[in-house]
Amino acid sequence: MRAIAFDEFGGPEVLKIVDIPVPEPSEGEVRVAVRAAGVNPADWKIRSGALIFGEPVFPQYPGGEIAGVVDAVGPSVTAVAVGDEVFGWARRGGYAEYALSAAVAHKPAGLGWADAVALPVAVSTADHVLKLLQLQPGETLLINGAAGAVGSMAVQLAVAGGVSVIGTASQANQDVVRALGATATTYGTGLAERVRALTPTRVDAVFDAAGHGVLPAAIDLRGGTDRIVTIADPAAAELGVTFTSAGGSARPVELVEQVAERLAAGEYRLPGPARTFALDQAPAAQQESETGRGPGKVVLLVS
Repeated sequence: MRAIAFDEFGGPEVLKIVDIPVPEPSEGEVRVAVRAAGVNPADWKIRSGALIFGEPVFPQYPGGEIAGVVDAVGPSVTAVAVGDEVFGWARRGGYAEYALSAAVAHKPAGLGWADAVALPVAVSTADHVLKLLQLQPGETLLINGAAGAVGSMAVQLAVAGGVSVIGTASQANQDVVRALGATATTYGTGLAERVRALTPTRVDAVFDAAGHGVLPAAIDLRGGTDRIVTIADPAAAELGVTFTSAGGSARPVELVEQVAERLAAGEYRLPGPARTFALDQAPAAQQESETGRGPGKVVLLVS
């Protein structure tokens, strides 16, 4: 099968298309004939060497999000069957014609492959951070980067839980944030003053999904560092703010399936259409994820 691999850390040019054996599912795993693979910031951070887990072993096969058709099932798998259309988390090597997974959700018939693959990491990360913030109905949450993949899911999950959300985005994406159910404002200088003008009560929690140096304003709004979580700003430690990675090991299959159903029904929305690339364009896709500013998910269409 065709897959993307790299034999050394470096720029997008180290990504190569290779021919490797089709993997066989083991206990609790399914094999998915991949139709779409999500491209996430973690992918290019790992490829560049900026994010390393343990002693590096090459070749490495990028890609943690997949959508496609179940092609084979391992022992003890009962939740899905061969022929089911699914989406979820790849064990590794999602940039490929086939990938293994131990956590897939059923894809609604009305949801396209590129839209389905936009959900697993974004939903799991948003859910993880919202739980850390311990939000209650009636509270006010500030989300920095509300038009992004994770931020847009966080807005909709928080609003569904009865939380009032103020979301920051660029001037061009103000309408996107409003359509998600949040009160919109721009990020940058004067953010704390703009937020105070938008809410009669204090901000109860802050979710920084985008960085851009927003943490000092968040601390100002909170009057301290409690109930502020960032997934994007490495300055968190020196400021005493909680930093967490994308969803940790959580694989909330039931939640992503519910979000997918609501998305297919028009009750939820993505921040923008997917930016799609062919499998052999993986270097360009990762470069787009690293440098692009569009609100839609970067996706590899495999077949």
